[in-house]
Amino acid sequence: MGNKIVIRGAREHNLKNINVVIPRDKLVVITGISGSGKSSLAFDTLYAEGQRRYMESLSSYARQFLGDIQKPDVEYIEGLSPAIAIEQKTSSHNPRSTVGTVTEIYDYLRLLYARIGVPHCPKCGRPVQRQTLDEIIDRIMDTLAGKRCLIHSPISRERKGEYRNVFAKLRSKGYSRVKVDGTIYELDEEIRLDKEKKHTVKLVVDRLKIEEERRERIAESVELALQESHGYVEVEEYETGKIHSFSENFACPVCNISLPEITPKLFSFNSPYGACPNCYGLGYTLHIDPSLVVDENRSLIDGAIRSYSDNSISISIFKSLASHYKFDIYKPFKALSRRVQDIILYGSPDIIHIKLSFFRGDYDSHRRFEGVINQLERRYRETKSDDVRRWIENTFMRSEKCPVCNGKRLRPEVLAVTIGGKNIADFTALNIGEALEFIESLRLTTRQEEIVGEVVREIKKRLSFLEEIGVDYLTLDRMALTLSGGEAQRIRLATQIGARLAGVLYVLDEPTIGLHQRDNKRLIKTLRSLRDLGNTVIIVEHDEQVIRSADHMIDMGPGAGTNGGNIVFSGKPSNIDKAVGRSLTADYLKGIKKIDIKRARRPGNRKKLILRGVRHNNLKNIDVTFPLGKFICITGVSGSGKSSLLMETLYPALMNYLFEHNYSVGEFDGIEGLENVDKVINIDQSPIGRTPRSNPGTYTKVFDEIRELFAMTPEARARGYKKGRFSFNVRGGRCEACQGQGMKRIEMHFLPDVYVECEVCKGKRYNRETLEVKYKGKNIADMLDMTVDEALKFFENIPKINRILQLLHDVGLGYIKIGQPATTLSGGEAQRIKLSAELKKIPTGKTIYLLDEPTTGLHFDDVNKLLDVLQRFVDNGNTVIVIEHNLDVIKNADHIIDLGPEGGDKGGFIVAEGTPEEIAQNPISYTGKYLKYILNGKSILSMEGV
Repeated sequence: MGNKIVIRGAREHNLKNINVVIPRDKLVVITGISGSGKSSLAFDTLYAEGQRRYMESLSSYARQFLGDIQKPDVEYIEGLSPAIAIEQKTSSHNPRSTVGTVTEIYDYLRLLYARIGVPHCPKCGRPVQRQTLDEIIDRIMDTLAGKRCLIHSPISRERKGEYRNVFAKLRSKGYSRVKVDGTIYELDEEIRLDKEKKHTVKLVVDRLKIEEERRERIAESVELALQESHGYVEVEEYETGKIHSFSENFACPVCNISLPEITPKLFSFNSPYGACPNCYGLGYTLHIDPSLVVDENRSLIDGAIRSYSDNSISISIFKSLASHYKFDIYKPFKALSRRVQDIILYGSPDIIHIKLSFFRGDYDSHRRFEGVINQLERRYRETKSDDVRRWIENTFMRSEKCPVCNGKRLRPEVLAVTIGGKNIADFTALNIGEALEFIESLRLTTRQEEIVGEVVREIKKRLSFLEEIGVDYLTLDRMALTLSGGEAQRIRLATQIGARLAGVLYVLDEPTIGLHQRDNKRLIKTLRSLRDLGNTVIIVEHDEQVIRSADHMIDMGPGAGTNGGNIVFSGKPSNIDKAVGRSLTADYLKGIKKIDIKRARRPGNRKKLILRGVRHNNLKNIDVTFPLGKFICITGVSGSGKSSLLMETLYPALMNYLFEHNYSVGEFDGIEGLENVDKVINIDQSPIGRTPRSNPGTYTKVFDEIRELFAMTPEARARGYKKGRFSFNVRGGRCEACQGQGMKRIEMHFLPDVYVECEVCKGKRYNRETLEVKYKGKNIADMLDMTVDEALKFFENIPKINRILQLLHDVGLGYIKIGQPATTLSGGEAQRIKLSAELKKIPTGKTIYLLDEPTTGLHFDDVNKLLDVLQRFVDNGNTVIVIEHNLDVIKNADHIIDLGPEGGDKGGFIVAEGTPEEIAQNPISYTGKYLKYILNGKSILSMEGV
């Protein structure tokens, strides 16, 4: 058993009490159609149990600080290793996290620059030399002559500790005063400090007036200060508190600028010592944008000021302003004079009479009008409500590059330290490929090699891993929150390879997300190297290349939901033909089933939407034409500019033009053809709800129709029950013991919370009286527990309900329950529920649907169903635009826009556009290279080098 992981009696979610043996130290793929139980086995059973066992080994004290993990529903697992999950989620929502910090490369860079960086004067650019004692004294005499000053020796800066021994040592040397956190103390008195907090301690060496006749005393004091602080001295002006820093280490003789001690902390934009003082290390600042606050085409009376409610108070304020400054509140805002606009936005110079009318009476006041923008800025500063702050940020503020650091996050003196002519911000602005070239080109002296040789080798190694997994187009200063789920997952994968752990169970969720077929080979090589370190790598995956490259595969199914949860096949991928006829995966891999080209290429409706001069991110001032009435695919290698074009430029631009939103839009010159579009809808894979109360029934509104039907039953009418009685979200019909959730949460302090079935309603969500009302022998709780396919048959004679259920069935979701909690749905399932909700709407023929990699998480058979749905949207006259790497989807497009040719700075161009057949003939298109094989009925696995 030592070389196997043995699972017995796994019943998590829809798993059917399965037994499975997984070989250790192998690359294992778990596949199957959506809802078949892949994630339940990989993440909710294997990973969850691996994590739980590790946590169980810790003390109860340590466990209270860790996340709670419940024991999965499984009899036992043998041969399990400590588990690490690398999932499809953005690594951080913190704007301070970057690719460099997430991969820890930035930590090594800080060490490198602190040890061998060449400091320069931030003002004149001269290399900074060390200052001698005489030079420091001369500068003090020149710049501070005649002023009363304190001479300090900085002992520590922002460090934790209680410092008792430090104070005792200073006292024994004959010193009498210290300055702690800005307060001067006598060393004779007891100084109590919180050892858990950071403190700044300075030794007060002398207090005197800077005069020539006291030069000798000043020299002695400075020398003492330099000795106590290892080369640093501060002179504080007694009257103003201004501090002048001097150092025997580095200082510019021309500009009189002394640099702080060069330490790794100085290069951190998360530290007050290194961060730009204007943006606090963020690289950008937020400011109220007048264009987001004001709709210039409206009048004040018509709601020109978006931050003001359309009520009597707002109108009274504007009437008072208009009366004082003699302007017309019925005119459009843009027709008002510049002076009046400024008064409204930034406040009135005069005291005005403001009369407000309330239902309790009138209120008179004489005061200056604060101004709309000033008021928003004050509220943003003073509010203690996160919701208010978020509302102001998202609605009225724009971010702009910090004017002080120019977006580089660090202080000028930090940016003045260079290696090979580049400061640390210049280095992180390079993409990973360029950064690797630069670090390899460094020529170190023998002494530098002794100091930082290991650091340089570590940076090279980590950069090489990132290049190998296909994210070489990313820059190290790219914010982590802007990464796609696939990019974040691959970065974490590179970090794990760099850690070089052995004996670990790695569980990955579709690492091929966002990867072009060209880059799959590099990813497979990376996964194998992780395996070769002595780890077990388990991947939930649908990509044919990855499946065939695995050592072992487990196919879940045969169906989805209640029809899934069984092991259909377990063995080497080369033996998959044994499962033909009972496994959809086997049928597609062996070519018995395949995704055909659904229909001939559409000519479209001869209308176009054109984006002019798109320059967002790496897009190279391109003009992009979208022919309407077609199924359009945007393709290209990772980082070529697909999301920048579609999701960050086209979508927000259309939302702003069509619906007067204030979305932040990528830079572009203009848009043509808006008259041909009346709606734009982004159908993404975000959850349909954040709580278990949300479910497919409530999202598609089919549950509204079911509740309406129950309210019309004779029993409900006799009891006077309305539609609301059958809602589990409101008082009346729901069980109040669990508030309609069916479950109760019991807090266990340092142990995981336990969820138990409500003892009153037995998980039914409703009270006894509501459950007594039945339709065709079933109550409202039974409706929520039905699968879509069961309900489709049950309501076959109710057209309103049947139509919505049929759409859910058509998109391949017949297996999900109507009341299934939204939190248990995968991203692909959530997206298809949204598609069905859109399909039930009456088509206008002028709608644009946008989807970003809709095949994520989908099996071959699910992709087939998805294509049928997307084609149905286009058949109704609408336009569907998708970002996609799946060749079965791309070959079914009417029109392709291929971006590239590479990622990052080498991308952002239109490489090719036209039908799949036209793209396949383009010699410089990577997408065309693979399409050529697919369109000729060949497998890309037969291509040379794949």
